[in-house]
Amino acid sequence: MITNKKTIILYVLMGFFISTWVHADEIMLNPDHPTTYTVVKGDTLWDISGRFLQYPWQWPDIWHSNPQIENPHLIYPGDVISLEIVEGQPRLYLDKRTVKLSPKARITPLDTAIPTIPIDAIKQFLDQPLIIEANDMPNQPYVVGFPNKRLIGGGQEKFYVRSIETQPENLNYYIYRQGKTYRDPDTNEILGYEAIYIGNSKLKKLGDPATFMAVSSVQQIAKGDRVMPASQEEFQQAFYPKKPSEDISGYILSVQNGVALVGQYQIVAINKGSADGMSVGTVLAISQQGDTIYDVIKGHSSQVTLPNERSGYIMIFRTFDRISYALVMNATSIIRTGDIVHTP
Repeated sequence: MITNKKTIILYVLMGFFISTWVHADEIMLNPDHPTTYTVVKGDTLWDISGRFLQYPWQWPDIWHSNPQIENPHLIYPGDVISLEIVEGQPRLYLDKRTVKLSPKARITPLDTAIPTIPIDAIKQFLDQPLIIEANDMPNQPYVVGFPNKRLIGGGQEKFYVRSIETQPENLNYYIYRQGKTYRDPDTNEILGYEAIYIGNSKLKKLGDPATFMAVSSVQQIAKGDRVMPASQEEFQQAFYPKKPSEDISGYILSVQNGVALVGQYQIVAINKGSADGMSVGTVLAISQQGDTIYDVIKGHSSQVTLPNERSGYIMIFRTFDRISYALVMNATSIIRTGDIVHTP
């Protein structure tokens, strides 16, 4: 075991931020780790780190700034990553691939760089509404009707909305439908409501009701559906894994797409949000709660609760006040709604 007690400074060129982390966690190398690895198309930084480390989220702790590439996230297929032990500390180095010089400049698109996590798995969840805070739901504008006494609407059709009170700067609106109610498993408190994405629309005319035009829709628009201004926020697509700043314990509230059992790269909602210290990149462990069973020797008068069993890891990619969405990065056994999430 190698203990890393040094301050690690991670420089990020792309204008995101420069952060200084101090860690006292043990860096656990995989027993069968390679000394070098050649990056291939389809790799992620998480996957590559898992080849060297038992805990892939620790890769920022052992990355050594290479004079050939100052941003460790700009790694491309063909690059070679080397592991060395320097003064007793493991270090990852990047040996850039050799490029034959030619009279013409050669530019490698940034979108071919290796991502931290598979962006395709989460991109549809980055800008669409997912959660409506409990206190906000009563005030959300809602669809009240359609022209010509129609009961439903679709793309490129008018519809009418109540509770639009002022002219907003942004005339683009999401259409969504209230889904399940998220409650805290311990207190039964309402944490928020699922927002099921229906489509996009534009505000055409203020009034009571206001006139909207649907731009696109993935489902039929119905009376009672809600509208909200489309997000103008630019969501980051570079994720920097880290442990929570303090001990955290929560639960998986739901799984996207309605499946009962969860595997790698599926999306889950948990009952901890920004108010609980969650932020983008936070890594949590998942554990199945141990069953309570009867003692076979002492009989039905005695019960025993089995220990919780570690079953995987998640990384937070979007936070709300009381709820966060996370991607399952690793699943060593079946993961279910109600499983515990906690500090690794």
